[in-house]
Amino acid sequence: MWSRYLFGVVDFFVKLRDNRTHMPFFEAEIKTWEDYLRAYERSERSNAEFWAAVADTFHWYERWHTVVEGDFARGEARWFSGARTNLCYNGLDRHLPDLAQKPALIWEPNDPQDASVTLTYEQLYQQVCRFSRVLDQLGVKKGDRVCLYMPMIPEAVVAMLACARIGAVHTVVFGGFSTAALADRINDAQCKLLITADGAFRGDKIVPLKFMADRAFFDCLSVEATVVVRRTGEEVNLAANEYWWHEEMEKQTPERPAEILDAEDPLFILYTSGSTGKPKGVLHTVGGYMTYVGYTFRNVFQPKKDDVFWCTADVGWITGHSYAVYGPLLNGATTLIFEGVPHWPDGGRLWDVCDKHKVNIFYTAPTAIRSLMTFGDKQFENKSLATLRTLGSVGEPINVEAWEWYHQKVGGGKLPITDTWWQTETGGIMIAPIAGITPAVPTYATFPLPGIFPVLLDGAGKEQKYEGPTVYGNLCISKPWPGLARTTYGDHKRFVETYFSTYPGYYFTGDGCFRDEHGYRITGRVDDVVNVSGHRIGTAEVENAINEHPTALESAVVGFPHEVKGQGVHAFVLVVETPEHPEKLADEIRAEVVKNIGSFAKPERITFVQGLPKTRSGKIMRRILRKIAAGQTDDFGDVSTLLDPAVVHDIAGLKYY
Repeated sequence: MWSRYLFGVVDFFVKLRDNRTHMPFFEAEIKTWEDYLRAYERSERSNAEFWAAVADTFHWYERWHTVVEGDFARGEARWFSGARTNLCYNGLDRHLPDLAQKPALIWEPNDPQDASVTLTYEQLYQQVCRFSRVLDQLGVKKGDRVCLYMPMIPEAVVAMLACARIGAVHTVVFGGFSTAALADRINDAQCKLLITADGAFRGDKIVPLKFMADRAFFDCLSVEATVVVRRTGEEVNLAANEYWWHEEMEKQTPERPAEILDAEDPLFILYTSGSTGKPKGVLHTVGGYMTYVGYTFRNVFQPKKDDVFWCTADVGWITGHSYAVYGPLLNGATTLIFEGVPHWPDGGRLWDVCDKHKVNIFYTAPTAIRSLMTFGDKQFENKSLATLRTLGSVGEPINVEAWEWYHQKVGGGKLPITDTWWQTETGGIMIAPIAGITPAVPTYATFPLPGIFPVLLDGAGKEQKYEGPTVYGNLCISKPWPGLARTTYGDHKRFVETYFSTYPGYYFTGDGCFRDEHGYRITGRVDDVVNVSGHRIGTAEVENAINEHPTALESAVVGFPHEVKGQGVHAFVLVVETPEHPEKLADEIRAEVVKNIGSFAKPERITFVQGLPKTRSGKIMRRILRKIAAGQTDDFGDVSTLLDPAVVHDIAGLKYY
């Protein structure tokens, strides 16, 4: 009875309050397990009212007339219709009265001998305003697309926020992508401006970003200008339409009003691999993404007032967008970004950074954890880690051994681990333990956040309801949420076909899952995507690159279990005859993949075959190849539908290179 009274009081004040007031309600502030249960019950009872209360914790120039509308089953749900806001304003300007001198961004450079940089909220605001004026000066307007091909340096964060400030749409391309992959993304988004650097430090290597961007420009006609950050000191010759970042910034004043944007205006496009060859440009919008990522950061990680939060992800991935940049800043937190790599100059680098900057919340990928496990206990010598309070995992399902090592060696056996499940398309965390509140179980994402409604469906689309002890199925979401991507840029039909056609009425995640008394445990991809080191790589994209080699008639790519990366890429390449020098040919094919995609996508194993296991309709039976790649050759199951069943045993007996 009292809870109903509380709901009524909250609703009353929601209606009375000024829409510019920043006042959290219990939906937005989960502090106990009872808070979680109440918030989840409220979201079940009225999803729209729940998200309206969460959204009310942000600044809106104009409030919405409708919380959510449109057909979710066709990927057409729209949030906060009629509302106007600005994410950059909510991440910076809104905090200036109280947090102007608080550290907003800490940057740790690649070389531990170099000085780190700290920008307060006021300093970051001024830098963003200056670069917003640079964008104005270069003719970038609301809706124009801007490509970032950057190292992990403060300028990358400044550029993202400046785009958000003026209403330009940023598309960040990870610095590990190749020239061809960069050109593909620039062309698909028709980017007007490129922001890059002379180079990037990565451990003991220098990546020549500007040189690579120049090569991409041979195929890019939309780019009208380029801004270059001086980082490595590599020799760079600028063309007439290319500008040094530092020179342009010096010309600008540190004030620039934020544009008033519609809640459904596009915020960014981020490319992710799919089950077809062409990468998907996942498009997120201002109001819904802001509401969701701010809410999830606040609750999943339970940050305190003066915490230092470190998400180790590069801003070229969605994790870097949501939890290295936007999520922390929307909540007035201090976020740390790192230019280097976890194991350089030694295996203890991450822990040195934690001690140096007194990190409280540490969020990384299982791949990094498994990689560090190989360095043994020496990496912890002379490391305190005393300030750590919460650990997080992201990018792929974490295995038990990595979870236990993380918990014992980094967390001292006492720190909570929040094992988060989400995707580029979801915008933010969907299923995860709330730090220090949800009982954590190794390898389990546990329970969904309020406002998120997962279901498990079998192959026929029948819901597998949990009635104990365990149910299995394909993970889908049954109701809309604000953080969901709005479309695949320029191809909404593909968006609907990818996410809403397999199970009509549901968003299909592409992941398998089981549910038991501990909650949800993600078992991995069920579509043609390989998860390597937390990066989703479309098998068709890799196959297209392999097939560029003149010797390759056809190829089939699958994932195989990898003790460090989670999955590795195994390519089965169809050739006319067994190559005389297979190692040399394998290296040439890997080089083709690196050229077309990037080094992170190159096959770790290549098997040359004279036939592939195809059905009579011509479809490659990938489950057979997955078994061969995993070394599970005892039982291939039913192969009667294959055009030539004998090819299975032929392939199983071949060596890989």
